[in-house]
Amino acid sequence: QVQLVESGGGLVQAGGSLRLSCAASGRTFNSYAVGWFRQAPGKEREFVGAITRGGGGTGYPDSVKGRFAISRDNAKNTVYLQMNSLKPEDTAVYYCAAKATYFTNTYYKSRTEYDYWGQGTQVTVSS
Repeated sequence: QVQLVESGGGLVQAGGSLRLSCAASGRTFNSYAVGWFRQAPGKEREFVGAITRGGGGTGYPDSVKGRFAISRDNAKNTVYLQMNSLKPEDTAVYYCAAKATYFTNTYYKSRTEYDYWGQGTQVTVSS
C-alpha cells in the first residue's frame, strides 16, 4: 500500500509556472506508475499526464502537451508535475495517483486504472 501527498499548489498569474510534488510513503515506490489528474468545479476529473514506474516514459493529453512535464525521483519517493505557460483554464484541484504494475514501460491514462490517490492540491491561475 502507498499513501500520496500532493503539495506545491497555489495562485499564479496566467503565463506563470508552478511545480507540484507528489510524495509517496512506502519502500516500493518504483513499482508504481503514477498519473496526474485535475478536477475543476462542475467538471469530471481529467487526465493531465502520467509516468512509467522507472520514469523512462511519459504521456500527456493535447491540452497540456508542451506545457506540462512529469518527472520522478524514486530515491526520494517523489513525482513532480512542472506546469509552465499556465492558463486560467488550468485552474483545478490537482491529484496524483499510483498504480502498482509489473510493466516498466507502461503508463496509464484512465483514472479507473489507479489504486491510490492523494488528497489534491488547488491550483488557481488568474487572468
